[in-house]
Amino acid sequence: MTSFASAQALAATSFPSLSPTSLMHPGCVVVWGISKRSYAAAHELATREGFARRLAAIKHFDFSGEHAAGREYLMPTYFVPSDTLGSVDAQAVGIDGVHDLFGGVVPYPFIATKAITHPVFDANAARPSGWNAEFGERVAGAVLTGFSAFSLDDARRAGRSLLGAGVVRVKPVRATGGRGQMVARDESALDECLASLDPDEVIAHGVVLEENLVSPDTFSIGQIVVDRHVITYHGTQRMTRDSQGDEVYGGSDLTLVRGGFDALLAAGLPPEIRLAVDQARLYHDAVVGCYPGFFSSRINYDIARGRGAMGQWRSGVLEQSWRVGGATGAELAALELFCNEPDRRMVRVSCFERYGDFDLPAGAGIYYSGVDPQVGRLTKYTLVEPHAGNAS
Repeated sequence: MTSFASAQALAATSFPSLSPTSLMHPGCVVVWGISKRSYAAAHELATREGFARRLAAIKHFDFSGEHAAGREYLMPTYFVPSDTLGSVDAQAVGIDGVHDLFGGVVPYPFIATKAITHPVFDANAARPSGWNAEFGERVAGAVLTGFSAFSLDDARRAGRSLLGAGVVRVKPVRATGGRGQMVARDESALDECLASLDPDEVIAHGVVLEENLVSPDTFSIGQIVVDRHVITYHGTQRMTRDSQGDEVYGGSDLTLVRGGFDALLAAGLPPEIRLAVDQARLYHDAVVGCYPGFFSSRINYDIARGRGAMGQWRSGVLEQSWRVGGATGAELAALELFCNEPDRRMVRVSCFERYGDFDLPAGAGIYYSGVDPQVGRLTKYTLVEPHAGNAS
């Protein structure tokens, strides 16, 4: 994928006119646990497998389970990986473009994390191989004020600089769902936050220090490309309490349209959503421009809007996701609906992640329910608004 604007054209030109028979050409979908992430819980593994089975049904492919090196698969093989892939790993299994996977490919590992969002503190600060300083310059108007650091000393210098303008949020770059984040209001608190981090983790992957917003709303701006289907959306996230009482990601409410970002903007958006879309597009195009070799069939950008330290409204991209994510349940529910209803142009879908026991609402489409060893009882489900956008 080269840019948001070209996604729809890419999907159309990459697939010739296909007859219904040719759409049944043998192929398979596999899941791929490319890395053993410390936060890859059992519920994530089960959820990803469920998504892969649904994608196989949409594509009229077989589902062939977990990818195993050396095993022969039906061709073409479509991958649903656990993580954003590195170029070397992708090329080793024949992933060459957006139609080979549900996810993305990056030339350097740090690009797939929160660390890409901000510049390093100064010219003397540590940075990973492949770092492109131009990216920070290009996204300056699309992100909050902050720095990425690849040493605790650099993190301390960056954090103290940010404290001069207000409260600082400290974010481990590989954690998901808001877990592991801390807030520092003074230098003593900053030192405590940094002391709790693993120095080797910071050196290897980085840590983000960013201005803290008061009571922010988090918007999701995204797009998926599956075969000739292009679906683009905006939405908001909600938080919930997990089994330990921590505030974590609780789901998203999405408005999804058939087509690219022009179709989304044509639907009419309030100013704050338009700004979020513009910031996401700027961020995405900067990735494309600064890091050749990047492509993704599933893109999702989190944009926060809230009050800054001086009470002013602030908006900016927090992070990106180019792999199966929290909103994928809603994305696939919309994709299935668009496949079944060719005249539909828009749909509203909400996805939920709820912990413990509760009464399931009528019409819920469950895509995970169980007791996870790490997080306890968890249920994930979608609700589709039945009459939204069913006119052509």
